[in-house]
Amino acid sequence: MSDLAIAAQGLRKSYGDKLVLDGVDLAVPAGTVFSLLGQNGAGKTTAVKILSTLISAGPGSGPVRIGGHDLAAAPQKVRAAIGVTGQFSAVDGLITGEENMLLMADLHHLSRSEGRRVAADLLERFDLTEAAKKPAATYSGGMKRRLDIAMTLVGDPRIIFLDEPTTGLDPRSRHTMWQIIRGLVADGVTVFLTTQYLEEADELADRIAVLHDGRIAAEGSAEELKRLIPGGHVRLRFTDPALHRTAALVLDGAVRDEESLTLRVPSDGSQRALRLLLDRLDAAGIEADELTVHTPDLDDVFFALTAPAAVPAPATTATRPAPSEEDVR
Repeated sequence: MSDLAIAAQGLRKSYGDKLVLDGVDLAVPAGTVFSLLGQNGAGKTTAVKILSTLISAGPGSGPVRIGGHDLAAAPQKVRAAIGVTGQFSAVDGLITGEENMLLMADLHHLSRSEGRRVAADLLERFDLTEAAKKPAATYSGGMKRRLDIAMTLVGDPRIIFLDEPTTGLDPRSRHTMWQIIRGLVADGVTVFLTTQYLEEADELADRIAVLHDGRIAAEGSAEELKRLIPGGHVRLRFTDPALHRTAALVLDGAVRDEESLTLRVPSDGSQRALRLLLDRLDAAGIEADELTVHTPDLDDVFFALTAPAAVPAPATTATRPAPSEEDVR
């Protein structure tokens, strides 16, 4: 457990008679991006609020450690180790960007000179120096989000919770935010990310967990999750019609396309499956001119796992029971 930035066992939370988190286990290695996906009201924000000490876990929850500190026994140490950027901006629009930064420096008890140095460095890092003296209310959505994260970094946290940080941003601003997140991780920061943009999780996350009906429906890397869903295949293209016909005989279940001289072979896209396929082709002396692997994308995974009658993921994946939750905001 020593290499885990976040470790939670049996996380539970209810609001009245509504059970929203029901035994969620989380294990996030330091210096990685962990993304929690789920439908609106699935419990993502509630999980973030518990892990960031904003609300308490429910009765029956297991132990939680953040940055090596016990959440229940040492909440102040946890707060000192983390930063939180919520769904709604913490930026005060009535004061300038620089004043927002200096206010955070005061809250972190930095000296006046240190606070100004840290604020100037972060404003430059997030390309906000030119706008630093302007009221934050005049900032664009992307600028406000960058300022929000810059304010979060004033205390130099090693673990950052980003709750849907790019919601409402245009594509260019979203990509800028992705670059910022990658830069944080390159510096050794651990990022716990909730998002509704599956492309975002695919781009950024080392591991992804899908929260549904109070349980973790599946967890793994993006590629591992994609292999859970049927429909993956390997496409082989040939220029020699004779080889195309021979390969179709060798590869059971392959779907032939005579016009394009291609074969579509069902496959989960794993290294083992590809090795077996290539071994069969080599044994028959067949060499395809082109080989491409096609797997379902995260949209397919998400829809399959969060459907009303979603089937639990196979035991071969790193699945964890996770409770269904309705975010209370």
